[in-house]
Amino acid sequence: MAITDIALHKAKPREKPYKITDGGGLYLSVTPNGSKLWRMKYRVAGREKLLSFGAYPIISLAVAREERDDAKRILARGGDPSIQRKQEKAQAASAANNTFGSIAGEYLETLVANGAAPATVEKNRWLLNGLAAPLAKRPVTDITPADVLDLLKKVEKTGRRESARRLRATIGAVFRLAITTLRATNDPTFPLKGALLRPQVRNHAAITDEKKVGGLMRSIDEYDGWPTIKAALQMLALTMARPGELRGMRRTEVDFKKAVWSVPAERMKMRLPHDVPLSQQALKVLRDVWPLSEGAELVFPSIRSNRKSLSENALNSALRRMGYTKEEMTGHGFRTTASTILNSRAFSGDVIEVALAHLDRNKVRRTYNRATYWPERVHLLNAWADLLDEFRRAA
Repeated sequence: MAITDIALHKAKPREKPYKITDGGGLYLSVTPNGSKLWRMKYRVAGREKLLSFGAYPIISLAVAREERDDAKRILARGGDPSIQRKQEKAQAASAANNTFGSIAGEYLETLVANGAAPATVEKNRWLLNGLAAPLAKRPVTDITPADVLDLLKKVEKTGRRESARRLRATIGAVFRLAITTLRATNDPTFPLKGALLRPQVRNHAAITDEKKVGGLMRSIDEYDGWPTIKAALQMLALTMARPGELRGMRRTEVDFKKAVWSVPAERMKMRLPHDVPLSQQALKVLRDVWPLSEGAELVFPSIRSNRKSLSENALNSALRRMGYTKEEMTGHGFRTTASTILNSRAFSGDVIEVALAHLDRNKVRRTYNRATYWPERVHLLNAWADLLDEFRRAA
């Protein structure tokens, strides 16, 4: 006979445990201390086994019957509800341990092990530990495309469209690691392709009028601040290098005899080594600044420590002290200055692109250019240095 909630509620403890049966193997065990525990007897391969569903009244009669019926369905399929429950608990525990944060940490370790540039590692660390922090404690198997999109849209609304796109790509990389290590079955960022707004392209502010460039170079020459900042700005103008590449220049990378600065792949944007021809003007700047970093590894160390490079902010701040606003000139703008003027003077566009370390999308052409354009690049950088001198005189 089926039991009722009233009977269960009135059941009092006795000196010995006793059962109140409901049918289908389900019963309530009432213990001497007053506990009322749901149990279910069943048989598998002729062996009697016991299943626990929890305590009454936390687990109501209706819920206990649902649990019993679920167990019977498993038995009907030839399974063992006790084993299945253990498997489900193990899977739940595994999912709880395989959080997005833990796998993101593994992803960062993989980047380091594969030799990624320190700047790349730090950028990914900032994206994952900073912007993706709301996902950190979530099991990867619980994160949906809607969860990721909500996070990306919040970043996008702050105006950081490029950061939102990079974040989507980085989160996707973490999920691909989870998939290849059998801790996830899908990448929730995949359906989100095209869901974000395109970044607003902002060109680096640069002076491209030749007379004004001459005035800029004279201002740099007359700069009375930290001498390594002055030298770094001069070298940016003479080499067409990116600020990060120049700020990280090591003394071991400079060959005065061959007039070459060899930038290693890990500091290049395209992750390919890049040799920069050094004009006589560039060599003079280096010789003048060389004694200031004696005993240090960096050519342009920070004001505070010779173990740290100058910051890009230091270079831009110097330009501001000279009277140039951020809308007029930036450290990165020297590349635009050189490219614009040299192209306008009919120098080879291909040689200019290689000098700027821009990567040709055609692999065969890229290899050819790197192999054959060295003499042309030497001529280009020397001609550019002479032009800068002309601009100075004209100003």
